[in-house]
Amino acid sequence: MKFLYAPRQPFVGLSLAAAIGITIADVFPLPGAALVAVTIILAICTVIVACRPTLVATYAIVGVGFLLLHSFETSNTEGQRLADELGGRPRVVTAIGCVITEPKIAPSGFASFLLKLDSIEFEGRRQPTRAVWQVRWKGAPEFGDELKLFGIAEVIEPPRNPGEFDMRSYLASHDVRRMLFVRYIEDGTLIRRGGGNPILRLAQKSRAWMQNALCRGLENAPEVQNFLSGIVLGLRHQTPEDIEEPFQQTGTLHLFAVAGLHVGIIAALLWMLAMVARLSRKWAAALIIPLLLFYAAVTGLHVSSVRAAVMSSVLLGGLFFERKVFVLNSLAAAAFFLLCWNTNELFSTGFQLSFAVVGAIILLADPFAEFLQRWTAPDPFLPRSLLRGPRLRMHAAFEWLCRGTGVSLAAWAGSLPLVLWYFYIVTPISLVANLIVVPIAFFILAIALLSLLSTPLLPGLAVIFNNGNWLLAQIVIGIVQFLANVPGGHFYVEHPHWPEKLVAKITVLDVGAGAAVHLQTGSANWLFDCGNERNYQRVVREYLHWAGINRLSGLLLSHGDALHLGGTTQLLDDFPRIRVVDNAAPDHSAVHRRLQQLFREHGIEPDNLAAGDSFRLSPDVTARVLFPPRNFSSPVADDQASVIHLLVAPATWILFMSDSGIKTEQALLASGLNLQSDIIIKGQHHSGESGSDAFLDATRPRLIIATSRDFPDYERISDAWVEKVRQRGIKLLRQDNAGAVTVSFRQDSWEAQSYLTGEILRSSNH
Repeated sequence: MKFLYAPRQPFVGLSLAAAIGITIADVFPLPGAALVAVTIILAICTVIVACRPTLVATYAIVGVGFLLLHSFETSNTEGQRLADELGGRPRVVTAIGCVITEPKIAPSGFASFLLKLDSIEFEGRRQPTRAVWQVRWKGAPEFGDELKLFGIAEVIEPPRNPGEFDMRSYLASHDVRRMLFVRYIEDGTLIRRGGGNPILRLAQKSRAWMQNALCRGLENAPEVQNFLSGIVLGLRHQTPEDIEEPFQQTGTLHLFAVAGLHVGIIAALLWMLAMVARLSRKWAAALIIPLLLFYAAVTGLHVSSVRAAVMSSVLLGGLFFERKVFVLNSLAAAAFFLLCWNTNELFSTGFQLSFAVVGAIILLADPFAEFLQRWTAPDPFLPRSLLRGPRLRMHAAFEWLCRGTGVSLAAWAGSLPLVLWYFYIVTPISLVANLIVVPIAFFILAIALLSLLSTPLLPGLAVIFNNGNWLLAQIVIGIVQFLANVPGGHFYVEHPHWPEKLVAKITVLDVGAGAAVHLQTGSANWLFDCGNERNYQRVVREYLHWAGINRLSGLLLSHGDALHLGGTTQLLDDFPRIRVVDNAAPDHSAVHRRLQQLFREHGIEPDNLAAGDSFRLSPDVTARVLFPPRNFSSPVADDQASVIHLLVAPATWILFMSDSGIKTEQALLASGLNLQSDIIIKGQHHSGESGSDAFLDATRPRLIIATSRDFPDYERISDAWVEKVRQRGIKLLRQDNAGAVTVSFRQDSWEAQSYLTGEILRSSNH
């Protein structure tokens, strides 16, 4: 607490008071009348404190001031008022506004960007507004363009599965409440170019020029182009996921987020150039400060880059005014000014990570380094001047290593709680990876700066510099990919929750018309299908990380439908040592045949199980295959889908139907098997027909978990079938309304919960 009362570090206390006030306002929002009363009281207290100032009273006034500021910023906003007027259903609108972010082009060709509205037209009337919407359009807009767009204003969907990024909450924190979907290019019209903030527009154009300059001569190496664009200019969205993931697993992903490391290196390089040019310290500081702020604008004005630029400017400002500066006070000043700009930044992941890491480095790096140096320090009674030759160089190398390790350890310790909370990953290998990769990153940025300086005058020399960066980029990518595969170098940790004593837990993920079901029992983790390639990347993999799954016991493939098994190739890359249980029936699926070829290449011998076969998933869970018989053939893949009967000890039965239809149900009824089940997990047959009266009579389920989608029509559950299920007293959780469904099994009961609505069904209450 001594920092609160340090007379030369006032921003430490001010930033803490601001954070406390914002947090209170967010947890306990005040009504309008209370806001007016608090504002009047604050004004009176401010006048009193101005006459008789005290430190505690000043901090209290700052805290209350930020409480009011956050309350006014988050209540009755433009975006919220417009969303309330449009209601909770999609609306056809015509919108006119200005592009205020750089458009990001998806592989599908749609550009995503934020549009600050001037007006919207719906239901025959035009209404002015200053709200901000997210837009998806297949056009080619640029920052600052004024557009007229015709499309559908949709409510932004919340996450439907555990582990998914909550885009709705993220955009709501920026008062973005609607997404405008513009289906066709011709539904958008360019009114004029050159709008928006002129400084940001110049920064965008400068970034495009810099990217072209840095990538010149590297046309045949797109991977390196994306890497250099990310590490130098912060263009992380252009970096492929297969490159980005190893950096996350080694704790070096911060290289793609322009932050203190990048700004510090750029400041150091600019300072060197200023010294070479024989500028005075004052003139050097006066020149470098605006360049650092412009670099933050060029790299996208992300929180980390703005924080680093403001902090560096405060430090360099001390040189300009010949005043002693304190690093911790400069960090707190950066936090204070950012919160003045936008109080919601306090709750952003980038803000929290950025300040936690730098704060930990300031407070802990030196103590860690001093502790490590005790093991390598020479005889304390031996004068330093007597060290000579190799011993002196060895001692200097050990000192550098201890300082670097201290910084790396402090950064790791500062980020660990937040990384666990937001990303569920622990990366011990980062302590080594950062020691190796960060020095190389210094040279990459230095060479990039030389390339940018030489491009206008000596483009041939710039190409040489770029090829030097190509070599360094290949070295960094190779080192990171190697360290990402070190056993124990990284692992995922389950999200924090109260421990439960369960026999088993089944999570039916919402992956559209496909399927991905996770069964956890004891130490065993099984997947029944894994969705298609896109859903595996965006839903299944993120869920497995959220659940802390570092090893899968097995994968069961129900049938040759790409929506059910299309993500298997990527899953095998993530979990190479996995047992595969495959459908024994021959089919005509090209995707399935390619997977079987992949199994042979990887030396995987699947267990081809058919009707009558059983296998044990754990001591408490047994699976029995009911369908199809071995060598069963059908021209329709859904008619060959595996039907699995699961017994969760002591006496709970689950029937996994996949996309089986009426024909499969008739075959099961004719077999004379006992089909009674407590829970049925099913998809939709391509004919749209499943769940017949006779089959429901035979199974007598308490709960049905079923996929349902509006398109195509056969993937949607019919209203008539829903009514039939309701009349039988069966609880139906349809995933278009419920999202993912988690079923927890105890010794004498089970409980099902919808992720989207929070609805809970208990077997004891049924």
